[in-house]
Amino acid sequence: MELIVLVDDDGQAIGAMPKPLVHHGETPLHRAFSAYLFDDTGRLLITRRAVDKATFPGMWTNTVCGHPGPGEQDADAIARRAQFELGLGIADVRPALPGYRYRAEFRGVVENEICPVYLGRFTGSPAPDATEVEEWELLDWAAFRRRQETEGDAWSPWCREQARMIEDAGLVPAV
Repeated sequence: MELIVLVDDDGQAIGAMPKPLVHHGETPLHRAFSAYLFDDTGRLLITRRAVDKATFPGMWTNTVCGHPGPGEQDADAIARRAQFELGLGIADVRPALPGYRYRAEFRGVVENEICPVYLGRFTGSPAPDATEVEEWELLDWAAFRRRQETEGDAWSPWCREQARMIEDAGLVPAV
C-alpha cells in the first residue's frame, strides 16, 4: 500500500499514512510533486486525469503529479509515476518552484500539499494506464496556456497556478 509522507508547516516529515486515508475533507498537510515534462522539440505533455480518480477526476493537468514515499527522493518518485502512469522514462529533471504549496478542494476532497514543481524531458512514447490517465496531448507552451485561459475549470487548480508562476519566474523552457 502506498504511504503518503505527512509534514509540518516547514516541510519536515512527521509521519506517514496510507494514501486512501489521506485525501478527504480534512486532508493533512503532506508531500507531493508536480512535473512538467517536454519532448525533444519542446512540446509539453499534458494529461487528463482518469474520470474514476478520487481527486480532481477528469481534469486536465501537467504531465505527472504524485507523492514521494517515505525516504524517496522527488526525482525517483517522478520517474516511478511517469513509468506507472504513462510508460515513460524521464531525463534532465530540475527544480522550478521548490517551495510551492497549495490547498484546493473539489467535490468535498481537499488537496493540502507542499508540492515542489519540476521541469524535465520525457523519453519514450506515452502508453497511459487508463486508471490514471484518460487522455494526453503534446502542446507548445503558448497553446497550453491558451487552453488553460479558455477552458479554466477543466484544468486542475494547481496546474493553472503553477503555469503562471513558471512563466513569472522566466522558466518556460526554450525550444
